[in-house]
Amino acid sequence: MIGVALELFSQRSPDDVSIDEIASAAGISRPLVYHYFPGKLSLYEAALKRASDELADRFVEPHEGPLGARLLRVMRRFFDFVDDHGPGFSALMRGGPAVGSTATNALIDSVRQAAYVQILSHLDVENPPARLELVVRSWISLAESTALIWLDGRRIPRAELEVQLVHDFAALAAVSAAGDEEMGALLRRMLKDEPADGPFSELVGRLISLAS
Repeated sequence: MIGVALELFSQRSPDDVSIDEIASAAGISRPLVYHYFPGKLSLYEAALKRASDELADRFVEPHEGPLGARLLRVMRRFFDFVDDHGPGFSALMRGGPAVGSTATNALIDSVRQAAYVQILSHLDVENPPARLELVVRSWISLAESTALIWLDGRRIPRAELEVQLVHDFAALAAVSAAGDEEMGALLRRMLKDEPADGPFSELVGRLISLAS
């Protein structure tokens, strides 16, 4: 039932999906839906929980290869989810009919925290300094807002945005590193094993071309 509800909520606004439609699609009766869920809001939140768990899993990536390539793979899986569950993603991030719901806000925060923990693990940092926390959390928020804007018309090719977000991570780290020695050391570690054809090297090359 939750899987059917998530699919319907992912296709259309939750306001446009009725309990009767969910019951029909799941092959069950309307009273049975109410047996498990007191109303559409509780079923909607259960569907959001399923979506949040799946979205958080998109940030799990093996610690193999250069960081730039890992982040690019993460962004591709992230946009796979956004592409497949556009309305559901928007509902999760914007709250939909559950705006102000403590449960819904907690789900959103859990996705952000899972992404944050994963990125720190790839940076091999357990106790991040304040500037690094700012960089990582700002980048996660940027990825969210970029995906939401992209869904409104999809006017920029998805693949370009995936690379751009990896570049954005490097750029945020570089700006922070310019004024902080600890961030500078971290940035050098990030770039140490970056291949010439990697996304971080590509950004550096483009910036040098712009400056010349």
